[in-house]
Amino acid sequence: MKIDKDCLYTKSHEWIRLEGDEGVAGITDYAQEQLSDIVFVELPEPGDAYDQGEMYATVESVKAASDCYLPLGGEVIEINADLENEPQLVNSDPYGGGWFVRIRLSDPGQAKDLLTPAAYEKFCAEAE
Repeated sequence: MKIDKDCLYTKSHEWIRLEGDEGVAGITDYAQEQLSDIVFVELPEPGDAYDQGEMYATVESVKAASDCYLPLGGEVIEINADLENEPQLVNSDPYGGGWFVRIRLSDPGQAKDLLTPAAYEKFCAEAE
């Protein structure tokens, strides 16, 4: 299992990488492994706004469909359009080419509620 040391994590297996007053979010390597072969990703529209922890995307795999929750509240300013034709990018590169959305953060202070890479790694180890 890969963990990006530049990201913060949720217990529902989403990540966010902070970049000033913006963030890039997606699902973790652990999540994509559990889902198996991803065949479809439903993303929000730019301009949509979400609260921290609100469902914003759906991932469908050969095994199941799963809701995704935004780690921090904000407005979607960009989506990863590549996932429309290449949803398998989430499997092959969850922290790079498989990102879901870029958001403008509504409250960067919410980041204190997220797990550090070390805490997320421990959380996953305890779940197995």
